[in-house]
Amino acid sequence: MIDLGISKMALIGAVALIVIGPEKLPAVARTVGTLLGKAQRYVSDVKAEVNRAMEMDELKKMRETVESAARDVENTIQTQASDFEKSWSDATDTALPLEPTPPAYKHPGKNWRLKQGSTPHWYKARNGVRTKALSGAARVARFRPSRNS
Repeated sequence: MIDLGISKMALIGAVALIVIGPEKLPAVARTVGTLLGKAQRYVSDVKAEVNRAMEMDELKKMRETVESAARDVENTIQTQASDFEKSWSDATDTALPLEPTPPAYKHPGKNWRLKQGSTPHWYKARNGVRTKALSGAARVARFRPSRNS
C-alpha cells in the first residue's frame, strides 16, 4: 500500500491549503472523508464476500464427504440386511413346513341390539330413575316407621 507518514500528510495538507483555499478546504475535506469511508466499506464488503465464498466451498466439500460416508454406510447396511434375510429365509424354510391356519370366526352370541337400546346410567341418575330393584323385605324395612317415635 501507500506509505503515508506524518511528514507526507503535512505536505499534502499544505499543498491543499494553497491550491484549494481556506474557504473551500472544510467542504473538500468532508467530501474526501466521505469518499474514503465509502471506499473502506466497499473493500470490507468485498473481503467479507470472498470469505463467505471460501467458507461455502469448504462447507460444500464437507457436505460431499458426509454424504459419501452416509452412502457407504447405507450400502453396507443394505448388503448386511440382504445377507441376514437370506440366512433367515434359509433357516426358517427348513425349520417350519407350513404356517398354521387361524381358527374360524365364532360369533360371541351377545344381543348387541339390547345393549345399544339401553338408557345410560348418568341419564337415569340425573332424572331419578331407579337402577336397582329392592327385595320385598328391603322395601318393608325402608318404609317401616321408626321405633323412636
